[in-house]
This record gives sequence, structure tokens and C-alpha cells, in this order.
Amino acid sequence: MQNILPDYLFHQGTNFNAYDFLGAHCAVFQGKSGVFFRVWAPNAKSVSVIGDFNGWNNQKSVMNKLNNQGVWELFVEGAKVGDKYKFAVLGKNGKTVNKSDPYAFYAEKSPNTASIVYDLTGYNWQDENYLNSIKNVNHLSRAINIYEVNLASWKRKENGDYLTYTELIDELVPYVKELGYTHVEFMPVSEYPFDGSWGYQVTGYYAITSRFGTPKEFMALVDAFHKENIGVIVDWVPAHFPKDEHGLFEFDGQPLYEYQGKDRQENENWGTRYFDLGREQVQSFLVSNAVFFFEKFHIDGLRVDAVASMLYLDYDKRPGEWTPNIYGDNVSLEAIAFFHKLNKEVFERFPYALMIAEESSSKVKVTGRICDGGLGFNFKWNMGWMNDVLSYMSVDPVFRSGSHNKLSFSLCYAFSENFILPISHDEVVHGKKSLLDKMPGEYEEKFANNRAFVGYEYLHPGKKLTFMGEEFGQFKEWDYKEGIERFMTVYPLHYKLYLFYKDVNDFYKNNEALYSIDDGWGGFEWRDVDNKDTNVIAIKRTGLNGQEIVGIVSFNGTDLNGYELGVDGKKYVVRLNSNDKKYGGDGRSLKKVYNAVRNKNGAKKYKIKIDVPKLSFVYLEKLS
Repeated sequence: MQNILPDYLFHQGTNFNAYDFLGAHCAVFQGKSGVFFRVWAPNAKSVSVIGDFNGWNNQKSVMNKLNNQGVWELFVEGAKVGDKYKFAVLGKNGKTVNKSDPYAFYAEKSPNTASIVYDLTGYNWQDENYLNSIKNVNHLSRAINIYEVNLASWKRKENGDYLTYTELIDELVPYVKELGYTHVEFMPVSEYPFDGSWGYQVTGYYAITSRFGTPKEFMALVDAFHKENIGVIVDWVPAHFPKDEHGLFEFDGQPLYEYQGKDRQENENWGTRYFDLGREQVQSFLVSNAVFFFEKFHIDGLRVDAVASMLYLDYDKRPGEWTPNIYGDNVSLEAIAFFHKLNKEVFERFPYALMIAEESSSKVKVTGRICDGGLGFNFKWNMGWMNDVLSYMSVDPVFRSGSHNKLSFSLCYAFSENFILPISHDEVVHGKKSLLDKMPGEYEEKFANNRAFVGYEYLHPGKKLTFMGEEFGQFKEWDYKEGIERFMTVYPLHYKLYLFYKDVNDFYKNNEALYSIDDGWGGFEWRDVDNKDTNVIAIKRTGLNGQEIVGIVSFNGTDLNGYELGVDGKKYVVRLNSNDKKYGGDGRSLKKVYNAVRNKNGAKKYKIKIDVPKLSFVYLEKLS
């Protein structure tokens, strides 16, 4: 019925628009209107398409094999947009299972699981100017400050219902804009059956979840962010999928999308199956899915979940439960080849893309070029920095001197990859406490610690990521079943923390020194790194435009009066002070301008003397 080229490329692992071939597509065939249905099920004895158009009778619409490679197809006259359907797959074991379409563009609202015929064409995009503005962007030298959001729990209605994509345009978009973030990152938005998975157990990779509306309404949400010059990143889960019967699990009666061998098939802790990354048709499925999000939904980037679980054969396994590769080690050669194929294809089509690896091991060159032996991502989450700094911040200031190296150790490897500093959803659940509640001390001290931490974070090389709720100091751990506690801003310190985040984000975006040289020592210099007895650090950041910002951060529980710091310039002006009363500090004023004096004994030619309040930071800009 169709050109054989898409089918041939699909089986070669090089059809990266497989969604245009497989799935459900409205068409006129031999003068009749209907839908072409196609599905890959090579081990099935027979496949029928069942749905609203045939009374869900698996005897009425029996599909035909396109050839001997396992794709079944059928044109169903009269089928139309909005019809619900599934594939009735008869396996070799004689059991028929009704499966959702792996390539469906839309699905019933959970807990129902049928696929829905949907036409993605026809949305009138308004983001041409935005997309043109990022075509040749250099991400390493730009400000990237990400607000991570779970759409199911950013805000709920009074009756507990979700906000729709349309309602999120009116509420989330202006909120992110007001806070000054450059990007928003959505936790997975592909269709998933279990709310408790937060979207990380996907059954419909091509179906934007219907919990919040239609795919075109999601397009409008992305478009609305782009109109405000805010990029959109989506979490993507190519590592594993759940064992729900209607999903990819043993799709044609036996392992198909998952690895065949028991040693590589299952992640027992997650209760999920690993994708067979060495199988060509699975490569077409996954790479096409990545391309699909950029092409159809105009997203700016993908944050690729659980990369380490894909890279290592012994991930979460005990000795004897895994088989080494042909070289005798624990690296998955198929995963490396897959990442090469994925990143090469995405960047060839979308050079402006953000491809971000959530990778928790010490694997080198995750953001290295493929030609240099790297995986080809352009950013990686810095999990080591996150663990160290949160561990440090949880210690009482009296005892912090023993952990001082946790503030500085990350600079031993800070330029080995292109990093994002993530304070994400994973750090505020499962008994880990919210970010504010991790901080030691009484109520007001927690806020001061939080502000000091942010002052250090924004001085540290790497782009930034903050999970929703941290911007106003939610005390309660994140709960996916309810909205974040935005009502907390009625309390003065929480509202002042909100204003603090807003001002820090604006300061970050408007000062090149904090972001334009994130990949080398040319943009970073320690000015006071070993001062563990006073729990203070000082950092100089330099921008491509020559701007210099010196930041002094005190994690000490007492004031540091007369603190001396060696500097290069003669005059410095205070640009940001976390102890400002409007942020919840005690309001003790600092001088607006500091004139340096000759430094007779230090390594620097000049020095300034400044009183640094406890648990605070100050950013100074060099004037001369």
C-alpha cells in the first residue's frame, strides 16, 4: 500500500521519522477516507485493529503483514480522528492481548488505556522569531537557569483537579517569567499510567499525556513560553518502560522492545524492562521519539533520564547477575552506539538543541564530541557537586570547618564536562527534606543558610536548575498528589525568599561574569578557598566582556568583621547583598563602594576590608 523505503529504513535502525510511517494516520485511499494503521509485531501469529469504528471486534479488521519483517498494516475505511483503538495481538502462545499503539499521538485519560486517532497538523505556531533567535546560539556562553516543574503538582484546583495546558498558559508562563528563569523543564509528559511514577514509567512515548489536555494544547503551552523568550526542556525516558499489559511489555507475546537475555532485561528495583538498544527497530523507535519532540512540539531540549543505567551492564546488579561485554568489562557497547546515533541525529537536525544527560557515574566525556570518544551530549547534571554541597549545607555552622573541602572539591573536575548544577525533584522527596528544611538552625537561620547557598551556587561554574517550590521555601517535602504550597508566600520570610530568587535570577541573567565563561579557568578564580576556620569562600568570576564580579560567601554562624580580601582592582561596588532586609536579612548596611588599599603582604596588589554578616553573601563588581 505504501512506499517500502520507510519500512526498510525502520528495520535498518535509521528511520528517524518512524512516527510518520507506523501508528495511525488519516488518509484517502482509493478514493475512500479512513485511517492507515501500522504496527511492528514480528512474533505475532495475527494482529487485528479494534476500536470505535468496528465495535471493538477483533474479527472485523484483521491486519496484513507488509512483508516478512514484522510490520502489520490495514486501511480502515470510515475510521477518523477521535476514534479510540487498540491492537489485538495474538502471540505464539495462543494468548491475545489488547495493546495500545506504541506510536499513538494521543490516548485516553488514565486509568483508561486506549489509543486515540489524532491529527497533529494544523496548529498555527507563533514562535518563528524565537526559533530564529536561537539557531546559532552558543549555550556554553549564555545564561541558562532552569525551573523544573511537575505539571501534575505545580498547582491543583480547589477540588483537586489538574490545571489544563490552557490554564497553565495563564498561570505558569507568567510565573516563570516573573521569576526570571530562562528555561522551564517539564518532568515527563509522555503518557503514563501510574501517577506515582511521576511520569517516569512511560507507556505512550508519542502521546502527550491527556491528563492536562490535547497535544495541540501542549503545543500552545510551548508556544506561549517561547513568546516570552523562555525555552522548554522535556524529561525523556529511553532507559526503561513499565510492565503494564497494554504497553510495550512483551508486545507480541514475547520480549520485543526489551532485551531478550535475562541478565539485561529487567531492573528489579524499578520493576521495569530495559530497552534493547542494540535492536535496530528499537533504535528507530527511540531516536524518532527524540526527533518527534523537537519537530512536532518545538521543544528546546531533552533531559535524558537514567543514563548510567543504560551505560553499565552491572547497574543495580549483584555479582553473577550480569554478563561482561566482548572486552570483559561492564560497559554497554550498544548504549554507547545508541547515544552516538541519537545525539548525531538530533544535532544535525536541530543544532540549537539542549541534550542533557542525567548521568550519575564518573563516566568521562559524557559531553565530549563523538569524534573524540565522547557520548555527544552538550550538558550533564553535576550530581557530585549536588551531593557534596547539600551534605555541607546540612551541617551546623559550628562543625562546618570539617567539611569545608565539599565546597571546593567540585572545582577539581568542574571543567571536565559541561555541567548543569541540579537541585531537582530527587533531592526533596523520600525523607530527604525540602531544600529549606535541609538547612540547620532555627527558622530565620534556615532562610539565611538558603540564601548563602544560592549565593555560592550562582558563583560556581555551571548552568543552574531549581525545582518548583524552592523559590519560596516550601517546608514540606514535594508530594506529587497535591500542589506545591504557594500559599506560604503570605508569610513574610517566604515572600522575601521569593523576591530574593527573583532578584538573583535577574542578576544572573544580566551579568555576563556569572555565566559566559563556564567551561574554563578563564572565567573562574578562587580568591579565598582554604579558610575553613571561618567557613568563608571568595570567588572571582570574569565574563567574555571583561566584567568582573567578586563574591564573598559566609557559611559562618557569626559575623565576620574586618574580613580582608585580596583583589585586582582599586574600586568595587556592592551589587547584591543577601543580608538586605527585603530578603529577610537583618538589614545591616554595607558601604556601597569599597576603595581598595595596597596589599603589602598578600599575593594580590590590593585588598579590601569588609564586614560580612553571618550566613550571607555579597557580590561586588569591579569598577576600576
